[in-house]
Amino acid sequence: MKSTIGMTVAALAAVAALAGCTDLKPLQADIDSLKTQVGQISSDVAALKTSKADASAVTAASSAASSASAKADAAQGTANQALAAAQAAQTGVNDLNEKIDRMFKRSVSK
Repeated sequence: MKSTIGMTVAALAAVAALAGCTDLKPLQADIDSLKTQVGQISSDVAALKTSKADASAVTAASSAASSASAKADAAQGTANQALAAAQAAQTGVNDLNEKIDRMFKRSVSK
């Protein structure tokens, strides 16, 4: 019996409270405003996630570019060594050709 009376009192209190709040339009406007703000915040969060992913991609690309640059520098060093070796070999070939030409000229002139 106590619970029935308690429920009745609670129901009457709810009805009395609702009867005093007949103008719900300001509350509805606040709710609509909050919904709009939540939608904007959701969009902002999605944009930030995209920006973070883009930043991660830029960082990865920068790291790959640094690695490629280091490899290019190493390849340039190897190419420079090969060029020096080729120039030394060419000098040796030129010297040998000159020596052969002198020997041939001597043998023909005799």
